[in-house]
Amino acid sequence: AGSLMTTKHSQPQSTFAKTVTSTSTNAPYFKAAESTEIPSYVTKCPSNGLCSRLPPDCMTCNTNYSCVYGRPATFDCRVKPHVHCVDQNNHEQENFTINMTCQFCWQLATTDYVCTNSTNCMTVSCPRQRYNATCTVRDHIHCLGNRVFPKMLYCNWTGGYKWSTALALSITLGGFGADRFYLGQWREGLGKLFSFGGLGIWTLIDVLLIGVGYVGPADGSLYI
Repeated sequence: AGSLMTTKHSQPQSTFAKTVTSTSTNAPYFKAAESTEIPSYVTKCPSNGLCSRLPPDCMTCNTNYSCVYGRPATFDCRVKPHVHCVDQNNHEQENFTINMTCQFCWQLATTDYVCTNSTNCMTVSCPRQRYNATCTVRDHIHCLGNRVFPKMLYCNWTGGYKWSTALALSITLGGFGADRFYLGQWREGLGKLFSFGGLGIWTLIDVLLIGVGYVGPADGSLYI
């Protein structure tokens, strides 16, 4: 209840505290409970480490409006409450500067963030499908803007199927539908089996389609 009053009615609460301080013994206990509350981000912040190496969640930085996209820039930062860090001389400090490239988080290289995966999209469709992913920047990377952002990514997961195996089956046993059976395409495999590979025409076409990667696993995954 105390924290809720502090959030929604900060000004009346401060007036009430000043009034109660001289007349009630409960006021000091209320202030002590409020001051001992530790924010959740503190668990990500190493104690007494270098300020310049703190994770982004542990600091608040001012925007450098003079930075040029793609070039290194210096940003003035300040540690958040309950976070303790030191400089190169092991002296505790609150204000410091960090160097990073001037770019938004969604413009980072793909190795600098982690995205959710999708197993429902078809990787071998034409045109190649994309899916909506939620990406999160890695803890040691600094960037501008939101660290969690949506992004359209190409389907790029694999189910363990080998392109070389599929092509070899298509060349040797394609007339019996072995290549289609291997890729999990049972209906096409049965069609080739009972039509003797479409009298050889379907077999030749599948050799070309599998060879160029147009036909792939039925689950939409990529070849190994």
